Amino acid sequence: MPNLRIGHGYDIHRIVPDRPLVLGGVKFEADYGLEGHSDADALTHAICDALLGAAGLPDIGHFFPNTDPAYQGVDSQVLLRRVVAELRDRGYSIVNLDATLIAEKPRIYGRIAEMKAALALSAGLSSESIGLKATTNEGVGDLGRGLAIAAHAVALIEKA
Repeated sequence: MPNLRIGHGYDIHRIVPDRPLVLGGVKFEADYGLEGHSDADALTHAICDALLGAAGLPDIGHFFPNTDPAYQGVDSQVLLRRVVAELRDRGYSIVNLDATLIAEKPRIYGRIAEMKAALALSAGLSSESIGLKATTNEGVGDLGRGLAIAAHAVALIEKA
């Protein structure tokens, strides 16, 4: 019987002016980005937390605290690769990932394949092992007013 474990991750970042917008390891052309200590890639952060949760480990903030200058502006794909290595060191492999990005702007649909490819490369998976959807918040709350971007992610891992 395989030893399968599931984890859920969530992240949200406020939209701010004059900062690069990075989602799923892909840079978007915009005059705004997400506020955060690293590159603030909410999608990748949610995936990291899903993986860590599946392994029963502390969240992304434990491994990469926002008080550590080493992570100021860091590419979140670097963090994802380190999370994957942490899991591998503990005997886990990733079966698949599934995520939903919640954003009023920018338009995400045309960039999904590119984001899946970037995430797959960092996670050591095939793009087919990653599900990625985008939706809006239908005008409700800060997400719906375009003041923030959020992501939910689920990870399935297996212990050898």
